[in-house]
Amino acid sequence: MELLKLLSTNEIIAQVLGFLILLTLLRVFAWKKILGLLDKRKEYVVSELKGIEDAKADIAKIKLEYAANMASIEETAKEKLHQAFNESKIILEDARKSAHLAAQEIIDNAKKSVQYELAKAKDELKNEIIDLTVKAAENIIQEKLTGAGDRKIVENFLGELDKLE
Repeated sequence: MELLKLLSTNEIIAQVLGFLILLTLLRVFAWKKILGLLDKRKEYVVSELKGIEDAKADIAKIKLEYAANMASIEETAKEKLHQAFNESKIILEDARKSAHLAAQEIIDNAKKSVQYELAKAKDELKNEIIDLTVKAAENIIQEKLTGAGDRKIVENFLGELDKLE
């Protein structure tokens, strides 16, 4: 209340009239510019918010694409591993087959070699038997034919056969 005592009525009216004149002048000359600046600022804020929302949507889209690409890459990697595993199985099976064939060939060659050596040994044994038989026949012819002599010749022949084995 003391403040009102310091001011006179004329001063208060002058102040109110000055304020109203200032308000009218501002409204006529500056109000549109101020509202225009506020509208521009509002549009700028709205466009920035829209840009942020668009960026968020783009980031979400990129995340989805990234997840899809990663899933595709993982699937491709699994497929490549599966193919490599199958190829290794095929290579391993081929190696087993070729090793088996090589082993079979070695066994067949060994059998042939054994058969050849056996046939050779049989031929040699046959030749030895023939030689012994010829010798026995020579001995029989040279000696007198008696039962005891014949027995002795056969025993000698069998003894020589045992030595050959």
